[in-house]
Amino acid sequence: MAKQKAKKPATKKPKKQQDDTRRHIKTFWKLFGVGILLVILIFLFASWGFFGSLPDETSLENPEKNLATEIISTDGKTLGKFYKENRTPVKYEELPDHLVNALIATEDARYYQHSGIDAKGTVRAAVFLGSRGGASTITQQLAKLFFTEQVSDNKLERAIQKIKEWVIATRLERRYTKEEIVTMYFNEYDFLNQAVGIESAASIYFDKNPSELTTAESAMLVGMFKNSSLYNPLRRPQLVKERRNVVLSQMEKYDYITESVKDSLQALPLNIQYTPQGHDEGIATYFREYARAFMADWIKENPKTDGSLYNIYSDGLKVYTTIDSKMQQYAEEAVDMHMKNLQKEFNSQNKKNKTAPFRDITKKETEQIMNSAMRRSDRWREMERQGKDKEEIIASFKKKVPMRVFSWTAENNAIDTIMTPLDSIRYYKKFLRASLMSMTPQTGEVKAWVGGIDYKHFKYDMVKTGQRQIGSTFKPFVYATAIDQMHMSPCDTLPNTQYTIEAGKYGLLEPWTPRNSGGKYGGMVTLKEALARSINTVTARLIDRVGPSPVIELVSKMGVETEDMPPAPSIALGTPDVSLYEMVGAYSVFANEGVYVKPTLIQRIEDKNGTVLFQNVPETKDVISDETAYVTVSLMQGVVQSGSGSRLRGTWRGGHLYKDVITGYPYDFKNPIAGKTGTSQNNSDGWFMGMVPNLVTGVWVGGEDRATHFRSTAYGQGATMALPIWAIYMKKCLADDELNVSDENFKRPSRLSIQTDCSQWKENNQETDEVPDELDF
Repeated sequence: MAKQKAKKPATKKPKKQQDDTRRHIKTFWKLFGVGILLVILIFLFASWGFFGSLPDETSLENPEKNLATEIISTDGKTLGKFYKENRTPVKYEELPDHLVNALIATEDARYYQHSGIDAKGTVRAAVFLGSRGGASTITQQLAKLFFTEQVSDNKLERAIQKIKEWVIATRLERRYTKEEIVTMYFNEYDFLNQAVGIESAASIYFDKNPSELTTAESAMLVGMFKNSSLYNPLRRPQLVKERRNVVLSQMEKYDYITESVKDSLQALPLNIQYTPQGHDEGIATYFREYARAFMADWIKENPKTDGSLYNIYSDGLKVYTTIDSKMQQYAEEAVDMHMKNLQKEFNSQNKKNKTAPFRDITKKETEQIMNSAMRRSDRWREMERQGKDKEEIIASFKKKVPMRVFSWTAENNAIDTIMTPLDSIRYYKKFLRASLMSMTPQTGEVKAWVGGIDYKHFKYDMVKTGQRQIGSTFKPFVYATAIDQMHMSPCDTLPNTQYTIEAGKYGLLEPWTPRNSGGKYGGMVTLKEALARSINTVTARLIDRVGPSPVIELVSKMGVETEDMPPAPSIALGTPDVSLYEMVGAYSVFANEGVYVKPTLIQRIEDKNGTVLFQNVPETKDVISDETAYVTVSLMQGVVQSGSGSRLRGTWRGGHLYKDVITGYPYDFKNPIAGKTGTSQNNSDGWFMGMVPNLVTGVWVGGEDRATHFRSTAYGQGATMALPIWAIYMKKCLADDELNVSDENFKRPSRLSIQTDCSQWKENNQETDEVPDELDF
C-alpha cells in the first residue's frame, strides 16, 4: 500500500504584519476623512467669507450690473444705446434652441445632470491634468463672470478663486432654474467690440436679434466663449471659422444636428454683418444725441422713488421714439447720394477760386473766420485749460500732425493724412452740410432726423440747434396771413411792378424797394403764379397790406421762435434765421388743416422692468382755419406744378424730361405735392419744404459759413441744392408700401368759400433754370 503524501500546513501572516495592514487601512480612512473634512471646511470657510466676501442672497437674485439704455424706433428696431457696458438682457424664450444646444454641446454636455459641479469632469481633469478637457460647468463659468475678479496668475489665489466659483455655482443652482442660468450666462458674456451679452453680439456681428440667428451664426458666437479675445471675428476670421466648425462637430456628436447638416454648415462662410453700436456709428446718430440731451433734462426732473437719479448709462432704460428706422435709413441714403455729387461739383467750381472755399469776402474777413474757428476748437479749449498761453496755442495750430479726416471718396468716409490743425479747419470749411427732418403732421411724430452729413466728423446738429436764413420758404406764411385776414384767393391778381414801402413805416429808416431776381417785372399775376415764381414784389405788397406783426404772430403760433424777429417788412423775403425743426413744425399746420402739433420724438420711457416712467401727451393748438390751410396748400401745389419745384414733375422746358443738374436723375412724381423752395442771399442756404397729406419733410443745404457758397443761383438755389434730397427720399418712401405714405389728394374742407381753381390762369410751363427764387433786398 502506497504511502500518502503529507499535507503542507497552511501558512499564516505574522501577527505583526496583520497589525501593520490594519493600521495602514485605518490611517488611510482617517486621512481620507480628514481630507473630506478639510474640503468641507474649505468650502464652509469660503461660504463664510474667510477667503474674501461673497455676495449675499439679494445680490445673487438681483445682481448689480450696468445695463445699457436702448433707443428704440417706432418699428421696434434698436437705433442705438447709451452705456458703460453695451448690455441689453434677453429672456430665455428669445434664445433659439440651436443656440442653447450649441452652448451645452460645447461647454457642458452633462449640464442637465449636475448641480453646478460636474464630479466626473472634475476627476477626469484632475487625473489627466486637463489634457482631456477642463471641468468648469456653465454654472461655474457664470459664477466667474458674475462675482470673481480677473483670473490670477498666482496659483494659490487662483485655487481660492476656483473654490469661490464652486461655492457660488452651487448657490446659483439652488436658486435658479437651468434655463435661467443659461440665460444669465448669455446675457453676461463679453463678446468684444462693444458687444456685451448675446443681444448686442447678435446685433453687432450679424445685425439681427438673437431669435433670428441661424445655427451656423449661433455656433460662431458660442465658439467665442472659449476666448473672445483670441476668437475675434474681426481680427481672426479664419481661426473663428475653425472654432465655429468645432462647435458644429460637438452639436453633431451629441445628436443636436445630423452629420449632413454639420457638413453643409461647416462649408459656409462666416457672413459677418458688422454693425457697430458706438455712439458715432449706426443710423440716426444726430437724433440719438438729441435723445441723450432729452434724457438728461428728463432725469433731472423725474427722480426715482428713493430720490436718487436715473443713470442712462447703467439703469437699462428703454426709450421708445417716433423715428421709423426705414424712413431714417432712406433719409440718410438720400443725403449721402446727393451730397457726394453736390460736393464734387462744388469742388470743381472752386478749382480756380483763390479764396476757396470762401467767396465774396476779403482777406481780412477770411482771417476772422479762421481765427474764430481756432478759438472754438477742442484743441484751443484743452490747451487753454492746461494753462498754455495764446502764442503757444496758435503755434500748435501750425505744426503738422497725423490725423484722420472726412472724405466722401474714402472707405468709411475717412482718410489718414498729415496736416496742420489750421489747414484741417480750412479743409473742413469746404464741405457743404445738409439736414433733413420728416414728420407726420397729424400726430407730430418725427419719422426721420438727419442733422448733418457725418456725425463722427461734423457733430453740429443742423436740424434743431442750427438756425439759418430761410429765404423764400418764409413766403407761404405771408400768403397765409393775407388769406386768413383778407380772404384772398390764389386767383386774385396783383401787379408785378416795383413796389416801395416808404421810410418811417414799420420803423424803416429808409425806403425799402425789393427787387425781383433777374429784374423781371410787368403785367398782372395771380397769387398762385406769384408764389410759384417766388416774385418778391408781390410778397412785398402782401406784407404791406397785412403788416409784419400779424405774420410774426402767425409763425409764433406755429412753433417758430420769434423773440429776435424784427417787425420789418423784409422778413417777407426770408431774412429771419430759423431752424429746420421749427420750419417743419410750422409747415405741418398747412397739411394738418390749420392745427399745430408740436413735433414729438420720444413716445415713452420704461425702466428695465417695463414700468412706464414717461408717456408723451401731444401738444396741439388751433392756428388757422382749415380753409386758410387748404388754400395755402393749393398755392404751394402751384410751386410744384409750374414753379421752382416743377422739376419734381419730370417735365421741363416745353415738355422735355427734366434731369437734375447735379445727380442727372429725372424726377417723375405723379401724386399731389405741395412745396416751396428757398434760397438765401448770395446762394448761401438752399431749402426745400415738401408735403404730401401725411408727411411733411424739410431739407436744408449750405456751408458752415455763409461765405461758403456756389458762384451762381443755378447751382446755389434751393431747387438744386435741397430739392433733390427730398425727391430721392420721397421716391424711396412712396415705393415702400409698408410705410403708408399718402399719394392721395390733400383733404378738402367741407365748406370752402375761397376759389382755388384758377382755370383762367394759363400756367407757364416754359420755366428755365433762372427761377426767381433768390432772396433779394
